[in-house]
Amino acid sequence: MSNTWKIYILAIISFLVGTSEYIISGILDNIAHTLGITLAAAGQLITIFSLVYAIFTPILMALTARMDRRKLMMYSLFLFVIGNILAYVLPGYGWFIVARVMMALGAGIVVVTSLAIASKIAPEGKQGSAIATVVMGFTASLIIGVPIGRMIAEAFGWKSVFGAIALLGLLAMMVLYFILPHIEGDRPVPLSKQFSLFRKRKVAIGLSITFFWLGGYSIVYTYLSPYLLTISGISDKLLSGFLLIFGIASLVGSKFGGYSTDRRGVSFTLIGGMVLHIIMLVLLSIVTNSYFGVLIILILWSFAAWSTGPTQQYHLATIEPEFSGVLLGINQSMMQLAMAVGAGVGGIFVEKVSLASITWIGALGVAIAMIASLIASRTNAKQKSSNRKEIIQ
Repeated sequence: MSNTWKIYILAIISFLVGTSEYIISGILDNIAHTLGITLAAAGQLITIFSLVYAIFTPILMALTARMDRRKLMMYSLFLFVIGNILAYVLPGYGWFIVARVMMALGAGIVVVTSLAIASKIAPEGKQGSAIATVVMGFTASLIIGVPIGRMIAEAFGWKSVFGAIALLGLLAMMVLYFILPHIEGDRPVPLSKQFSLFRKRKVAIGLSITFFWLGGYSIVYTYLSPYLLTISGISDKLLSGFLLIFGIASLVGSKFGGYSTDRRGVSFTLIGGMVLHIIMLVLLSIVTNSYFGVLIILILWSFAAWSTGPTQQYHLATIEPEFSGVLLGINQSMMQLAMAVGAGVGGIFVEKVSLASITWIGALGVAIAMIASLIASRTNAKQKSSNRKEIIQ
């Protein structure tokens, strides 16, 4: 099998992992009803997954840095599969939390290891494309995995989604066992050296953009299904279709973000996308009982939100070029932390205020990210001006 096909298989595995994380938002109402818990409590299942992913992935990757990548992939995928099996067979909210923790521990290592393997087996000069392919698999879980998961949940019950992911994960393990070569691990970068980057002002500002942008997004996205059903007035039959269109818009937005960054620059793309992001969240709270109106807002919201993704990745990679790989890894953890905090904050407002309030709180989070982007833009402009003066002198 060619290495190109191996990379596509890694992308499919990344899709499975992404689906296991994002699917909760698509079936939140079903989980809450079946387990007899509140929407806020069900939403914390995303918080738990993201927190475990964010905190333990860099630690586990540092501890296993020297391990053969093929062996590490098999072990972590097995742990991920076990987590999904437990979610399928064990009853109750408590056991489901245990299952989510196991999924997250395996998922974080699977994604990072998949990216590392893809870059190493890709042809010379194609490493970037290989990494993008694996990332696209993860993104596709939002586009395809969530709406398909919702359909499966409606037909066979929400637990069947995790049973299906477990079966596909086992199949993936068998395929990887035969097709992946033995790949040596990397020289570890000490965690102390990684965390020392946080002391640099421009790095801290850059990572804060990720935190508040994705945190604001997560506050609303976590509770999107019940919000559309209860507040927006969308019928249950149309929900899967709306989620699918929402996901497609995120893919288009991501592509546009990369294109706009190349043509118009980081600042224009980040700030422009966040302005549209904020406007759409506010409009979502105003427009109700209009299928067409809500759909247009969802499309523009998803487009704007995910146009920020590739731009922010590029932004962080250029802040400290010699540590670009480390920064991008930290950014992955920051994204998961933002998802966790967003889901947690959203749950508090759903429970203590109202479901309708989350769009305004989400918009506030994105507004803070936009202010951080403006500060970063001004800092970069001053630095460039200072560099020009030094060259002239």
